[in-house]
Amino acid sequence: MRGLNGQGLTGSSLVLVSAGTVVLVGTAVFAVGCATGGTGLRDGGPARTEAVSKAAPTGPSPDDSSSVSASASGRPLKKVDPVALIMGDPKVSLDMKRELKPCTGKEYPVDVSYGKVTGGPVVDIVVNVLSCADALGRGSYVYRADGGKYENVFSDEQPPVYAEIDRGDLVVTKQVYGKSDALAYPSGEDVITYRWNGERFTEQDRVHSEYSNVVDGGPLPAPATSQKN
Repeated sequence: MRGLNGQGLTGSSLVLVSAGTVVLVGTAVFAVGCATGGTGLRDGGPARTEAVSKAAPTGPSPDDSSSVSASASGRPLKKVDPVALIMGDPKVSLDMKRELKPCTGKEYPVDVSYGKVTGGPVVDIVVNVLSCADALGRGSYVYRADGGKYENVFSDEQPPVYAEIDRGDLVVTKQVYGKSDALAYPSGEDVITYRWNGERFTEQDRVHSEYSNVVDGGPLPAPATSQKN
Protein backbone atom coordinates (compact mmCIF):
# COMPACT_ATOMS: atom_id res chain seq x y z
CA MET A 1 0.00 0.00 0.00
CA ARG A 2 1.43 3.31 -1.01
CA GLY A 3 2.00 5.57 1.99
CA LEU A 4 2.51 2.64 4.37
CA ASN A 5 5.37 0.18 4.34
CA GLY A 6 5.10 -3.55 3.74
CA GLN A 7 1.78 -3.43 1.92
CA GLY A 8 0.90 -4.53 -1.61
CA LEU A 9 -1.71 -2.87 -3.79
CA THR A 10 -3.52 -4.50 -6.69
CA GLY A 11 -5.80 -3.01 -9.31
CA SER A 12 -5.62 0.56 -8.03
CA SER A 13 -5.24 3.91 -9.78
CA LEU A 14 -2.19 5.99 -9.01
CA VAL A 15 -2.44 9.67 -9.86
CA LEU A 16 0.59 11.85 -10.38
CA VAL A 17 -0.54 15.42 -9.89
CA SER A 18 1.18 18.40 -11.40
CA ALA A 19 -0.04 21.97 -11.59
CA GLY A 20 -3.13 22.00 -13.79
CA THR A 21 -2.70 18.35 -14.82
CA VAL A 22 -4.07 15.07 -13.55
CA VAL A 23 -2.44 11.95 -15.00
CA LEU A 24 -4.23 8.69 -14.34
CA VAL A 25 -2.56 5.32 -14.27
CA GLY A 26 -4.97 2.59 -15.31
CA THR A 27 -5.34 -0.77 -13.64
CA ALA A 28 -1.93 -1.84 -12.48
CA VAL A 29 -0.30 -4.26 -10.11
CA PHE A 30 2.58 -2.97 -8.06
CA ALA A 31 4.42 -3.50 -4.81
CA VAL A 32 5.93 -0.92 -2.48
CA GLY A 33 9.47 -1.34 -1.20
CA CYS A 34 10.42 -0.21 2.27
CA ALA A 35 13.09 1.46 4.33
CA THR A 36 12.94 3.00 7.76
CA GLY A 37 13.68 6.67 8.15
CA GLY A 38 14.44 8.77 11.19
CA THR A 39 10.80 9.79 11.66
CA GLY A 40 9.85 6.44 13.15
CA LEU A 41 7.24 6.01 10.43
CA ARG A 42 7.53 3.23 7.91
CA ASP A 43 8.60 4.42 4.50
CA GLY A 44 7.11 3.57 1.11
CA GLY A 45 9.21 3.11 -2.01
CA PRO A 46 8.42 3.79 -5.66
CA ALA A 47 5.51 2.19 -7.43
CA ARG A 48 5.77 0.23 -10.67
CA THR A 49 3.06 0.85 -13.20
CA GLU A 50 2.07 -0.66 -16.53
CA ALA A 51 0.11 1.94 -18.43
CA VAL A 52 -0.35 5.69 -18.29
CA SER A 53 -3.12 7.77 -19.81
CA LYS A 54 -4.20 11.36 -19.37
CA ALA A 55 -7.56 12.28 -17.92
CA ALA A 56 -10.34 12.92 -20.40
CA PRO A 57 -9.90 16.44 -21.82
CA THR A 58 -13.61 17.28 -21.68
CA GLY A 59 -15.07 19.85 -19.32
CA PRO A 60 -13.58 22.95 -17.68
CA SER A 61 -9.98 23.83 -17.03
CA PRO A 62 -7.96 21.46 -14.80
CA ASP A 63 -8.02 23.84 -11.85
CA ASP A 64 -11.84 23.88 -11.75
CA SER A 65 -12.57 21.44 -8.93
CA SER A 66 -16.27 22.27 -8.54
CA SER A 67 -17.78 20.72 -11.65
CA VAL A 68 -19.00 17.13 -11.26
CA SER A 69 -19.75 14.50 -13.88
CA ALA A 70 -19.32 10.74 -14.06
CA SER A 71 -18.66 8.10 -16.68
CA ALA A 72 -19.53 4.41 -16.81
CA SER A 73 -15.89 3.58 -16.04
CA GLY A 74 -16.21 5.21 -12.61
CA ARG A 75 -14.06 8.24 -13.34
CA PRO A 76 -15.21 11.84 -13.66
CA LEU A 77 -15.55 12.99 -17.27
CA LYS A 78 -14.37 16.42 -16.23
CA LYS A 79 -10.97 16.99 -14.70
CA VAL A 80 -10.82 17.40 -10.95
CA ASP A 81 -7.77 19.05 -9.41
CA PRO A 82 -7.15 17.29 -6.05
CA VAL A 83 -4.66 19.95 -4.97
CA ALA A 84 -7.32 22.62 -5.49
CA LEU A 85 -9.76 20.50 -3.48
CA ILE A 86 -7.32 20.31 -0.57
CA MET A 87 -6.26 23.96 -0.67
CA GLY A 88 -9.85 25.21 -0.88
CA ASP A 89 -11.21 22.89 1.81
CA PRO A 90 -11.90 24.61 5.15
CA LYS A 91 -11.84 21.20 6.89
CA VAL A 92 -8.17 20.65 5.95
CA SER A 93 -5.75 21.96 8.56
CA LEU A 94 -3.66 25.03 7.86
CA ASP A 95 -0.49 23.03 8.57
CA MET A 96 -1.40 20.54 5.84
CA LYS A 97 -2.04 23.32 3.36
CA ARG A 98 1.21 25.08 4.19
CA GLU A 99 3.25 21.89 3.79
CA LEU A 100 1.57 20.70 0.59
CA LYS A 101 4.14 21.78 -1.97
CA PRO A 102 5.53 20.27 -5.19
CA CYS A 103 8.23 17.67 -4.64
CA THR A 104 9.97 18.28 -7.96
CA GLY A 105 8.96 20.79 -10.58
CA LYS A 106 5.18 20.98 -10.49
CA GLU A 107 4.43 17.47 -9.22
CA TYR A 108 2.57 17.26 -5.90
CA PRO A 109 2.74 14.23 -3.56
CA VAL A 110 -0.92 13.31 -3.90
CA ASP A 111 -2.61 9.96 -4.64
CA VAL A 112 -6.19 10.02 -5.91
CA SER A 113 -8.78 7.24 -6.25
CA TYR A 114 -12.21 7.46 -7.90
CA GLY A 115 -15.03 5.11 -6.94
CA LYS A 116 -18.41 4.63 -5.29
CA VAL A 117 -18.08 4.75 -1.51
CA THR A 118 -21.02 6.94 -0.40
CA GLY A 119 -23.76 5.41 -2.56
CA GLY A 120 -24.31 8.54 -4.63
CA PRO A 121 -24.91 8.69 -8.40
CA VAL A 122 -21.52 10.34 -8.96
CA VAL A 123 -18.16 8.75 -8.16
CA ASP A 124 -16.48 9.86 -4.95
CA ILE A 125 -12.88 11.02 -4.66
CA VAL A 126 -10.38 9.68 -2.11
CA VAL A 127 -7.29 11.88 -1.74
CA ASN A 128 -4.15 10.82 0.14
CA VAL A 129 -1.51 13.47 0.79
CA LEU A 130 1.99 11.98 1.07
CA SER A 131 5.39 13.22 2.16
CA CYS A 132 7.90 13.97 -0.59
CA ALA A 133 10.89 12.31 1.08
CA ASP A 134 9.42 8.88 1.79
CA ALA A 135 5.84 8.79 0.43
CA LEU A 136 4.35 8.44 3.91
CA GLY A 137 0.62 9.05 4.19
CA ARG A 138 0.17 12.37 5.99
CA GLY A 139 -3.55 12.89 5.50
CA SER A 140 -6.55 11.13 3.94
CA TYR A 141 -9.77 12.73 2.71
CA VAL A 142 -13.00 11.65 1.02
CA TYR A 143 -14.99 14.03 -1.19
CA ARG A 144 -18.61 13.44 -2.14
CA ALA A 145 -20.52 15.21 -4.93
CA ASP A 146 -23.10 17.60 -3.50
CA GLY A 147 -25.03 20.11 -5.58
CA GLY A 148 -22.45 20.37 -8.34
CA LYS A 149 -19.48 20.58 -5.98
CA TYR A 150 -17.41 18.18 -3.91
CA GLU A 151 -17.88 18.15 -0.14
CA ASN A 152 -15.40 16.77 2.40
CA VAL A 153 -17.16 13.92 4.25
CA PHE A 154 -14.10 12.27 5.84
CA SER A 155 -10.73 13.49 7.12
CA ASP A 156 -7.85 11.82 8.95
CA GLU A 157 -4.69 13.86 9.50
CA GLN A 158 -2.93 11.56 11.99
CA PRO A 159 0.06 10.06 10.09
CA PRO A 160 0.95 7.55 8.96
CA VAL A 161 -2.45 7.01 7.37
CA TYR A 162 -3.68 5.78 4.00
CA ALA A 163 -7.28 5.39 2.76
CA GLU A 164 -8.65 3.42 -0.16
CA ILE A 165 -11.92 2.04 -1.51
CA ASP A 166 -12.53 -1.67 -1.09
CA ARG A 167 -15.78 -3.12 -2.51
CA GLY A 168 -17.76 -0.04 -1.66
CA ASP A 169 -16.27 0.46 1.81
CA LEU A 170 -13.65 2.94 2.96
CA VAL A 171 -10.61 1.16 4.40
CA VAL A 172 -8.11 3.19 6.42
CA THR A 173 -4.74 1.77 7.48
CA LYS A 174 -2.87 3.27 10.43
CA GLN A 175 0.31 2.21 12.23
CA VAL A 176 0.45 2.07 16.02
CA TYR A 177 3.40 3.11 18.20
CA GLY A 178 3.87 2.39 21.90
CA LYS A 179 5.81 4.53 24.37
CA SER A 180 8.80 2.18 24.40
CA ASP A 181 8.84 1.43 20.65
CA ALA A 182 12.07 2.01 18.78
CA LEU A 183 11.64 4.49 15.96
CA ALA A 184 12.40 1.75 13.46
CA TYR A 185 9.45 -0.47 14.37
CA PRO A 186 5.84 0.24 15.34
CA SER A 187 3.96 -1.95 17.80
CA GLY A 188 1.36 -2.87 15.24
CA GLU A 189 -1.15 -1.75 12.69
CA ASP A 190 -4.87 -0.98 12.62
CA VAL A 191 -6.98 -1.56 9.51
CA ILE A 192 -10.32 0.19 9.97
CA THR A 193 -13.33 -0.34 7.71
CA TYR A 194 -15.89 2.46 7.45
CA ARG A 195 -19.30 2.33 5.78
CA TRP A 196 -21.50 5.20 4.64
CA ASN A 197 -24.87 5.28 6.46
CA GLY A 198 -26.48 7.94 4.27
CA GLU A 199 -25.11 10.87 6.24
CA ARG A 200 -21.62 9.97 7.42
CA PHE A 201 -19.07 7.16 7.71
CA THR A 202 -19.41 4.77 10.65
CA GLU A 203 -16.84 2.22 11.77
CA GLN A 204 -17.81 -1.35 10.84
CA ASP A 205 -14.70 -3.37 11.54
CA ARG A 206 -11.25 -2.91 13.05
CA VAL A 207 -8.42 -5.40 12.60
CA HIS A 208 -5.41 -4.91 14.85
CA SER A 209 -2.12 -6.66 14.08
CA GLU A 210 0.69 -6.73 16.65
CA TYR A 211 4.28 -6.99 15.45
CA SER A 212 7.10 -8.94 17.06
CA ASN A 213 10.65 -7.79 16.37
CA VAL A 214 12.75 -10.54 14.81
CA VAL A 215 16.54 -10.29 14.58
CA ASP A 216 17.69 -9.50 11.03
CA GLY A 217 14.17 -9.90 9.78
CA GLY A 218 12.42 -6.80 11.05
CA PRO A 219 8.89 -6.89 12.44
CA LEU A 220 6.61 -9.81 11.69
CA PRO A 221 2.86 -9.57 12.28
CA ALA A 222 1.35 -11.57 15.12
CA PRO A 223 -2.14 -13.04 14.65
CA ALA A 224 -4.61 -10.24 14.00
CA THR A 225 -7.68 -9.59 16.10
CA SER A 226 -10.89 -8.31 14.59
CA GLN A 227 -13.48 -6.13 16.27
CA LYS A 228 -16.80 -5.54 14.53
CA ASN A 229 -19.38 -2.92 15.40
